Amino acid sequence: MTILVTGATGRLGSRFVPRLVRDDAPVRVLVRDLGRAEPLRKLGVEVALGDLRDADAVSRALEGIVAVVHLGAAFRGVSEEEGAAITDTATVALGRTAAAAGVRRFIFSSTNLVYGGGRGRPAVEDDEPAPAMAYPRNKVHAEDALHRIDNLGVRILRFAFVYGEGDPHLAESLLWARDWPLHKRLHMVHHADVGQALLLALHAEGVDGRTFNVGDDAPVAAFELLRLNRETVAADAAVRPLEDPWEGIVDTTRIRRELGFRPVYPSVFSAEAAGAL
Repeated sequence: MTILVTGATGRLGSRFVPRLVRDDAPVRVLVRDLGRAEPLRKLGVEVALGDLRDADAVSRALEGIVAVVHLGAAFRGVSEEEGAAITDTATVALGRTAAAAGVRRFIFSSTNLVYGGGRGRPAVEDDEPAPAMAYPRNKVHAEDALHRIDNLGVRILRFAFVYGEGDPHLAESLLWARDWPLHKRLHMVHHADVGQALLLALHAEGVDGRTFNVGDDAPVAAFELLRLNRETVAADAAVRPLEDPWEGIVDTTRIRRELGFRPVYPSVFSAEAAGAL
């Protein structure tokens, strides 16, 4: 009953795998760096060495696996070609190899960036994706291809902006928030709730082929992001135009209704109060 996790030493994976271990699941991880995986090995996780692009390594890692939680991706500091090779091509190859190996449950970590903007409302899972950047385009291509693989129970989670538990992502939001109108909002989700959503999707029955938006209850404005990061507000920020107030905001009704998802941290301010940033 072993579960394979990819991307286990990344920001999502390094925080999710300990939760999966606490869920009493035997876990195997596929990693490229044994040193970075050492904290996971100490938790009792089985470590397999290999690259997602190495077909033989992937086949070995999938031996005896009943479910895959695929968190591996590439988008920071890589070329568009490498990003596509890992986030799209290697993902689809993993799905095909998993199906051939008898894996029947495949959880895929995607992003709310697949939606783009222009709808005048929060995005829902059945909306046609309109990604504006290479990374979400790769995710959309991979999603579509995974759905077409026979005998693979795909469950897709489209995460909002992930933060918390020491992840520097919250500080990195300033790369955009400094230039935003003060009232432009960012939909977020805490690592604790990423873990909750992944576990719910992993264990749920009857949801093969379903896609779920994952976000908290209170998207935050650029003004609030600046305050959280103790950043000075630019003099012109309050009068910058906002063309699409709903871009990046998603509806989370489906995951609440079908999987019972309820955020541990409904807002970044509840996480701040709990000391969980």
